Amino acid sequence: MEIKDIKSVYFVGAGGIGMSAIARYFINRGMVVAGYDKTESELTKQLEKEGMLIHYEEDINAIPHACKDVKSTLVIYTPAIPAKHKELEFFKKGNFEIEKRAQVLGTLTRTHKGLCVAGTHGKTTTSTMAAHILHQSHVDCNAFLGGISKNYGTNYILSDTSDYVVIEADEFDRSFHWLRPYMTVITATDPDHLDIYGTKEAYLESFRHYTTLIQDGGVLIIHKGLEMKDDISKGVKKYDYSLDEGDFHAENILIENGEITFDFISPIESIKNISLGQPVPINIENAIAAMALAQLNGCTAEEIKYGMKTYAGVDRRFDFKIKNDNIVFLSDYAHHPKEIYQSAKSIRELYKDKKITAIFQPHLYTRTRDFYKDFASSLSILDEVILCDIYPAREKPIEGVTSKLIYDNLKEGVKKEMIHKEDVLDYIKNHDFEVLLVLGAGDLDNYVPQMTKILKEKYN
Repeated sequence: MEIKDIKSVYFVGAGGIGMSAIARYFINRGMVVAGYDKTESELTKQLEKEGMLIHYEEDINAIPHACKDVKSTLVIYTPAIPAKHKELEFFKKGNFEIEKRAQVLGTLTRTHKGLCVAGTHGKTTTSTMAAHILHQSHVDCNAFLGGISKNYGTNYILSDTSDYVVIEADEFDRSFHWLRPYMTVITATDPDHLDIYGTKEAYLESFRHYTTLIQDGGVLIIHKGLEMKDDISKGVKKYDYSLDEGDFHAENILIENGEITFDFISPIESIKNISLGQPVPINIENAIAAMALAQLNGCTAEEIKYGMKTYAGVDRRFDFKIKNDNIVFLSDYAHHPKEIYQSAKSIRELYKDKKITAIFQPHLYTRTRDFYKDFASSLSILDEVILCDIYPAREKPIEGVTSKLIYDNLKEGVKKEMIHKEDVLDYIKNHDFEVLLVLGAGDLDNYVPQMTKILKEKYN
């Protein structure tokens, strides 16, 4: 189905961060947009305000009439939806055009210049940084992001003039194989989603295949030292980057008084005194990749400097809620051992002399089973660790796999405790903190507004 033939779009799984960005794309084009989601959230409420029709029970009768025309309706579903979902089965039996979110993004990379960011971690921040630099420059862009940009209050940027589209390329379920990038960044390839891939080798092979999809005349920007092999065509240029070496890197890094500045070293044009708008050490490498992508697509040195200085961050990515002399409180989406290591390391660099406490909700039974020792090692950088029950998402429990696996492997000297998420608010009321960090990709973040209120009252 061509985009010009679509009159209505139905989402099976409407409230996901990536799905909602595509919903906004079609809402902005004046189409009938509707869908189902399991639970109401702030995001689904916002989508409803913007004009999307959403219901929260599996019910074929709740599907709007406009979305039952097989000739003009596109159905988009998320892989997290069970195959036996009643509404999905209805559309399958009716021979509707049904596509995964990634297939729709793939179509957009064929009709726009796709600037894609892939990798186990860092892709949301890097893609959001790149989108902000480009959008506020003379180049401009559209963007489909994996998190809510604090600069724009949304995960979607629309341009009436730009042919560029920034896309977060998700490796889950091999979704990024639908894309045809004009240029792509690969940030990291630490094995993840082994419930899908089975082995580390299969995971790395998936990234190799992804590099074959880059269009002739395009570019691969890859983090230096990754274990994967790339397989680019002769018409594709390759650059590498890292913190302190590679085609693109940083020099003269200065971290002081809560600020971070550095020089951006580039084979195109080096730029002195870059100031990070969200001054977190982990963001230096993300910024290098984002600036490389922006520079290769025509952004000027001044536009890049201004874009980085005014970058405000992403919800749930090093998201500071309170930052003063009495208490520091932040939320971070980190849910892979390497992400947690980088997060903990950055916090430790910023607050060398303070007691750092993390409340961590592991995400998925399979991920906990596969990496519990790595989780424990990463969390052991911190002073105190409070573990909540595993957030199951799409999975059924696995016998013997609980948060206690991580708890038992935390290093000696780390103060530790296990609590249910329902008891988190009482725990915060009854304990003292200097730096408190909420970690994970589950639903513990729903408590963050109340936690913020409690801490503000408690520490004046």
